Amino acid sequence: MGGRFSVGGPVAQQLPCQQPPWGQLTAVNVNTGEFAWRVPLGVTDSLPPDKQKTGRPGNGGTIATAGGLVFVGATDDARFRAFDAKTGQELWTVKLGGAAEATPMTYQGADGKQYVVITSTGGGFFGNPLTDDSIMAFALESK
Repeated sequence: MGGRFSVGGPVAQQLPCQQPPWGQLTAVNVNTGEFAWRVPLGVTDSLPPDKQKTGRPGNGGTIATAGGLVFVGATDDARFRAFDAKTGQELWTVKLGGAAEATPMTYQGADGKQYVVITSTGGGFFGNPLTDDSIMAFALESK
């Protein structure tokens, strides 16, 4: 997203010159090819609270767990999220120190727990400021 088709400065979130959503998370039914669900992915912090759920441009992949969770960073709003894989409902969000334009990973720790990891730096394709240099791991609850 360059300045040619958006408004805003290099530090503030850019506002694309088109109708939101400016980013979506989409699930496709592999048996039918139809959309199972689509939800805006990301918020625009600079807008009033009742207008922030615009979706945001981003770059990064998702991972899904056997327990039915979808994890994604990807957006320029510096958040890491978990969604219900069946419904698309956002279940959890954490604000990061920078944009997480990366694909999360998961692993089983020596303690037997499953962890989900994301890097947070900023920068990247959308020109976000470099505001962080972190790798964060989150433990998943056992059912």
